[in-house]
Amino acid sequence: MLCQAFHRFGQKLVRRRPLEEKVFEISFERSLSTLDLVALGVGRTIGAGVYILAREMISNQAGPSIVLCFLVAGLSFVLTGLCYAEISAWVPHSGSSYLYTYVIIGELWAFITGWNLILSFTADTVIYTMTWVLTFENLLGNQMSQTLRESISQHVPQVLADNLGYFAVALLLLLREIEYMNFYELFALSKVFILVKILVLSFVIISGFIKGDLHNWQLTEEDYVKAGLNDTSKLGPLGSGGFVPFGFQGILRGAATCFYTFIGFSIIVTRVKEVQNPQHSIPMGIVISLFICFVVYFGVFPALTLMVPYYKLQPGSTLPEAFLHIGWAPAYYVVGFGFFCSVCGIFMGFMTPIQWVICMMAEDGLLFPVLTRIYTSIYPRFMATVVFTIVGAITIFFFGITDLVDLRSIGTLVSYSLVAFCVLIIRYQPDRRNGGHEAEVQQQNVSAAERLTLQGLLFPCSPTPTPLSGRVVYVCSSLVVLLLTLLCLVLAQWPILLSGNLAWISVVVLLLVLITGITGVIWRQPQSSSPLHFKVPAVPLLPLLSIFMNVYLMMQMTAGTWARFGVWTLIGFAIYFAYGVQHNLVTNPT
Repeated sequence: MLCQAFHRFGQKLVRRRPLEEKVFEISFERSLSTLDLVALGVGRTIGAGVYILAREMISNQAGPSIVLCFLVAGLSFVLTGLCYAEISAWVPHSGSSYLYTYVIIGELWAFITGWNLILSFTADTVIYTMTWVLTFENLLGNQMSQTLRESISQHVPQVLADNLGYFAVALLLLLREIEYMNFYELFALSKVFILVKILVLSFVIISGFIKGDLHNWQLTEEDYVKAGLNDTSKLGPLGSGGFVPFGFQGILRGAATCFYTFIGFSIIVTRVKEVQNPQHSIPMGIVISLFICFVVYFGVFPALTLMVPYYKLQPGSTLPEAFLHIGWAPAYYVVGFGFFCSVCGIFMGFMTPIQWVICMMAEDGLLFPVLTRIYTSIYPRFMATVVFTIVGAITIFFFGITDLVDLRSIGTLVSYSLVAFCVLIIRYQPDRRNGGHEAEVQQQNVSAAERLTLQGLLFPCSPTPTPLSGRVVYVCSSLVVLLLTLLCLVLAQWPILLSGNLAWISVVVLLLVLITGITGVIWRQPQSSSPLHFKVPAVPLLPLLSIFMNVYLMMQMTAGTWARFGVWTLIGFAIYFAYGVQHNLVTNPT
């Protein structure tokens, strides 16, 4: 009896959402073209990272080798973009990785994905609010913070007096009001901001290669002494100079932070019902927008490190301050205006994804039903504004931008890894888009498993996916992901490996052999021949490579980031196991 109870409970956790059930969507006019989606993706992706986080990534983590960091992070995002492009063709509904995981791999993973998306989108809004205020304050010569400190420092704790959070909270409230304006009117204005942003960043790239000095990529400790920086107590460790001043570890840590600068393209998949030809435009919009963002980043950051020695980068609006260093004072305000346009363009419709995910999860019964009325009722909308502002205020006062960036990145890396896993699973499954009951498929799986042989495992008889081959791929893929996670944990100790420790090297070799063997079994299974506008090439290798890179980047996060992420995850599990697992859509169909 106990085993049966555990079996039934386990089945609840992996229940998949039937595509035939109604998906929470808001009716929009189909007016968006591929070019509109590219503008949406570029506008959402290129933002705070290129203006504010450059200082953290360059001066404290990577130095001039930030170029290599972007190569690593860019490759990871290209693989993720390819996976999103195929999944959007399999599941042609407005949604996100939450809907994809629910349809393909089950309820528990969908809840984890959706819960992480809420965290990610909320952190994103707070990050952009803080960076907007910080840069605006920088352009005004720090007058706001000085006035704030003088007027209230005697009446409140120092942590509040030294914080610009008051202005940030006010901006959050303003954003909540802007959010309910017409999307298409805002999007037309947003495209103007995006054009200004691209022009300003192009100016930065050209200026950097005109005024740049290659010596800034070849700095030594003698340069620190000449600059009067031999005492580094106030600036932190300056590294050892050269192109890679912080070593290989700095490149890896910088790549994990650089990952944040590419986040944003997934907003495209939330607009499926507004696109004229979604099966063609969604994949193309994702791939093109990622390519444009990579080109921009790969131009801006080399230009920045050529203009300014990496150790001279200061907090705040890094790009504008670079022009003060080379003596182009007017350009300081031009680039600052570009950042202002950048953030304004991103703010428009910024919190729609948060509401979207919450409403979808509430409609599916995984969150409380009152949350479904955020769009339609005044009182829930008002309460959502109050709650979001309180959470945002607490976050602004007690967390730094870098902490929020890492928290945003780790939640997104988990979601993107699950999307890659979905591609791996659905490519080898029988076509479910024409209907079919989950119970019938499971019954076929059980009967087919009894006839599984070694010869059938390596040389399947059917040229098309069957329930048996699909189950083989599901189990093998899960094992490979587990082994990849163990491999990342071992590779995170790369200094020990380089020292020639035989035991650690043996573990790596064993893991690689197991991963290769199981991947070979997956490769031998028949793939779906369903015609799609886009398919990820080299399956199963590219989805597995995407998962490996995402997990390895997660290993570069600090212990504090993992602790904060763990607390958030535990809160989510408490909600799911206390409420969602008993009230979901599959258990209680409408």
